[in-house]
Amino acid sequence: WIGYRTYIELISDLLDGKEVVAAGMREEVYRAKTALSLAAEGKRVAVVSDGDPQVFGMAPLVLEMASRLDLPLETRVVPGVTAALAAGALLGAPLGSDFVVLNLSPLLTPREAILKRAELAAAGDFVSALYNPIDKGLLRDVLSVFRRFRGGGAPVGIVKDAYRGGQRVEIATLEAVDVEGVDMRTILIVGNSETYRWRNFLITPRGYHRKYAYP
Repeated sequence: WIGYRTYIELISDLLDGKEVVAAGMREEVYRAKTALSLAAEGKRVAVVSDGDPQVFGMAPLVLEMASRLDLPLETRVVPGVTAALAAGALLGAPLGSDFVVLNLSPLLTPREAILKRAELAAAGDFVSALYNPIDKGLLRDVLSVFRRFRGGGAPVGIVKDAYRGGQRVEIATLEAVDVEGVDMRTILIVGNSETYRWRNFLITPRGYHRKYAYP
């Protein structure tokens, strides 16, 4: 079993008697190389990601490395629940219409590209799930982009540690997001032009109201 140390700790009860390789943040390449090396030796290896391994997780890197080396390994990607879906469930139904997921970490993607993608998402009126808001200055700039298109009163769901200890769920507006209270374990869901708050829920209509009459 190979993974980021925090994720390994979350499943420690499953690892008795298992060989475990735990590494720190920004050691993804080391983890992927180690996994492929052990697999090439004939060992059965599990690479641990949180959420879904495809969505900003380890699956792309492991498969990219395997493809470059053209390794004849039997590989399987096990789907999981990505943060946008977990947070969306806690918020009600903010993902009821077309949505995008944006990674706000500038570690692998240039800042200019992130801002351009945010602008396109806002201009296209997509509900937008914002992952990895580790750069507070960049987060402020991204929220400013959305305010230009949606206005300061547009609803934003803010979820930290979804379905884990210390879980926190908040609903704010674009102009009232507490950027200082956001960290790597937080995801923000910015509604589209039709998203609204009802009690403690965010709801994005799918469009039935435009075709059918109902209460």
